[in-house]
Amino acid sequence: MRPHRILITILTLLPLIGGCEQEQADAGGRRDRAAVIVTQRIDLQPMVDEIQALGTANANESINIQSRISSLIERIVFEEGQLVSKGDLLVELENNEIVAGFAVAEAALSESRSLYSRSQSLAETQAISASGLEQLLAQVQVDEAQVEAARARLDNTIIRAPFSGRIGLRRVSPGSFVNNSTIITTLDDVSQIKLDFSVPETFLTVLSDGMNIVAHSLVYPDRSFHGVVQSVDTRLDPVSRSVQVRAIIPNTESMLKPGMFLTVDLQRDRGNVLLAPEQAIVPEGSSQYVYVVTAGIAEKRAVILGRRIPGYVVIENGLSAGDAVVTEGTHKLQDGSAVEVLDQDNVSVDLGKPANTS
Repeated sequence: MRPHRILITILTLLPLIGGCEQEQADAGGRRDRAAVIVTQRIDLQPMVDEIQALGTANANESINIQSRISSLIERIVFEEGQLVSKGDLLVELENNEIVAGFAVAEAALSESRSLYSRSQSLAETQAISASGLEQLLAQVQVDEAQVEAARARLDNTIIRAPFSGRIGLRRVSPGSFVNNSTIITTLDDVSQIKLDFSVPETFLTVLSDGMNIVAHSLVYPDRSFHGVVQSVDTRLDPVSRSVQVRAIIPNTESMLKPGMFLTVDLQRDRGNVLLAPEQAIVPEGSSQYVYVVTAGIAEKRAVILGRRIPGYVVIENGLSAGDAVVTEGTHKLQDGSAVEVLDQDNVSVDLGKPANTS
């Protein structure tokens, strides 16, 4: 009876052994089957950062015309919108009382000078003491100062243009009472415009005094305004991490007005960079990987990523120009997997043109 039992056991195990061999054969077939993937070949490409800064136009020189004294307006000489030159008369204030005060100061000075002159001759005969003569000299000096003060008050009744420019709207009339807080009109030198704008600190290496800029205005959509950077502020805004820049734009046609908004296009050339499509990046924990295809085999490589742009990322380290990276099918791969490339493209991205900042 024992031999029959052994034979039955062997016959029972034979189908199982055959099934295992079939499974191993099927698994081997699957291992030999290549994964179908899509790749892109990466190359060095020039990369230019571009920003559009918003700036405010300011007059080259701009002031409010105001009186330094309190008085009535005697005469207004200027016309609204008039171009004036430095030193031109703008306003005359009523000055009768000041003229009288000036005459009194001059009379007092004349008297003190005459007394001092007579006393000098008496001092030679010792008819007046040296201290008395010094007191008379001091009085002469006081009276001279009084005359200068009266002359200054008289000069303040005449308002002249401190620089050449264009007069704004008149806000007073002849006979109006004005003081040092009354704005009579405005004066702006708009022969050239100061354009103030701010840019991120990352563009500090681009900015320099004398750099050419091009500005645009919504008011003149088909017109470009060329200018030159005059200065870059010495400090950055600690909140926005930006720096203030001032450019000078010629305004010979008076098209630009103070207070207008202008946009400035700036570019920074980053040189040649390696770009990979974002879908080629395989994150694992804190590390980033890509699959590089060489001779039909996928190699898993760790990469260091740089700046991202829409759809792409800069590869700082881990890849070389000409590498073909897998963009579709990465989920089917392991390091050393056999692959079949269904399609391959070259990475080509329009990253702008290097700026001409000379």
